[in-house]
Amino acid sequence: MPLLDDLLATLPDGDVVEVCIGIHWSAVVVETNGVQRCGLATTLLTDHEHHLHPDVPVAGELLDFPARELAAQVKSDQPTMVGVGMAAVNALLPPLDLPSRDLNAEEVIARLGTGKPVALIGHFPFIPRLEGRVGQLTVLERTPRPGDLPASAAPQVLPEAEVVAITGMALLNGSMEDLLALCQPDAQVIVLGPTTPLSPVLFDYGVDFLSGSLVTDIEAVLRCIRQGGNFRQVHKAGVRLVTYATPQLIQALGT
Repeated sequence: MPLLDDLLATLPDGDVVEVCIGIHWSAVVVETNGVQRCGLATTLLTDHEHHLHPDVPVAGELLDFPARELAAQVKSDQPTMVGVGMAAVNALLPPLDLPSRDLNAEEVIARLGTGKPVALIGHFPFIPRLEGRVGQLTVLERTPRPGDLPASAAPQVLPEAEVVAITGMALLNGSMEDLLALCQPDAQVIVLGPTTPLSPVLFDYGVDFLSGSLVTDIEAVLRCIRQGGNFRQVHKAGVRLVTYATPQLIQALGT
């Protein structure tokens, strides 16, 4: 994916300090220029037999990777390593020098989608609350739940949507660029979720808003992930939810 290649090209060098692969989330801690940062991404698990191919072929050796090399695992053919790679990407990305709002994705979609057709890629827990705050809401999901449409309906749905919200997971499953290409030029496009890279590279591909996360308490977050925490628990442990956009667009979110 060119988008992933462009993301990887922006990363600085660094040392891997910690790798944590939980049942829901993966976390990587890196150190660059004497500063430690932690990145998150969804853990991708596969059905497997314990005696067959390992999910992490180099388990026990991940701390020996140069940080950029670990980040490059986002292009691995091993699903679990793809999540580890994206967590490393998110840890290495320098702080984004753009205006931001301390808003979660639900609030961003609600503010942008008032009275407008909204397409949401990924089934998020806030959907019941969001339905009453936007115009027509269509949810696309690879494993549809009641009320969702299958992901295969994207070519029919996305060109009609004025607000499109895409899970950062689409970067891990390789569908992001195809989804972005289906959006109408005037649509407001949000990439959301803790997996989302907070990088201006995504703006070059037609994304308008990045609703992601910043780890504020590394040790507490790692402890929670090691013990199987879901994102609500990880958020409470020490994660700040934040939305970035260009100065011209951030005003659309209000204060």
